[in-house]
Amino acid sequence: MNWLKVGNIEVARVVESNGPFMSIYDFFPDATDEKLAPHRIWLEPNAICPKTNMLIMPIQSYVVKTDKFTILVDSCVGNHKTVKWYPAWHQKTDNSFLSNLSNHSIHPDEIDIVLCTHLHVDHSGWNTQLSNGRWVPTFKNARYILSKKECENAAHLSEKYGDPTYNENVLPIIEAGQALLVADDYQIDDSVWLEPTPGHTPGHCSIRLSHRDENAVITGDLIHSPVQCQFPHWNFKFDTDKELAAKTRLNFLKNYSDCDVKVLTSHFPQPSTGRIELNGDAFKFKYDK
Repeated sequence: MNWLKVGNIEVARVVESNGPFMSIYDFFPDATDEKLAPHRIWLEPNAICPKTNMLIMPIQSYVVKTDKFTILVDSCVGNHKTVKWYPAWHQKTDNSFLSNLSNHSIHPDEIDIVLCTHLHVDHSGWNTQLSNGRWVPTFKNARYILSKKECENAAHLSEKYGDPTYNENVLPIIEAGQALLVADDYQIDDSVWLEPTPGHTPGHCSIRLSHRDENAVITGDLIHSPVQCQFPHWNFKFDTDKELAAKTRLNFLKNYSDCDVKVLTSHFPQPSTGRIELNGDAFKFKYDK
């Protein structure tokens, strides 16, 4: 992907993987053949595989270069992570992410700030890497700016359910002294700030970018697929608070429709970026060319 511009801010996608992820009927429990039928013409084959009904989803990050900072937003799955619920990610060894970061002429040591929209494994995995049997920060010169609420939730999931994400992707950052735990509306500067978008997780945040009257927002997982523009009430089965997630998603679509804000999605089919438009009683996503 070429760098896109938001004023003088430069943004590029860094893709770790891309392809079929999960059946749409498994991902969205409210999905039915009847509801999908009128929309398959625009969903297939880029968003849904017509033969398998699998959602096509990239796993990716965004690099944001401002006048002051080089920022990584989300850090994909990473290597050697414990992801038993999804075998393709479990203990994987694949350096595509670091290679694709290098393709943008960026070395991990050049990252000044890491922002995680939330702390699921596919958004925080490369926070750390395994070195001599221990987890260490991948971006050794970076401040990891994380929602305090989101970190508390990740620690709770670790303690109550044994979710390894906190111990593998978050705690080593804190112990290394590189974590800054902040409120969900934390502002880095006039160009970059967090916007609370809870529901998928308690401390989920989108990332707002603004410079010279140009604006963009990085969604994270408040919305996973363009089909949710048509059906905003469809929740991912793993959304923590489904009622709140649907409310947040609908408000987001209303707030950012028919305006000049660029929408940079985390999991929409490539190129993943575009704008939201009103479409009758619902919405549609107009992709960048």
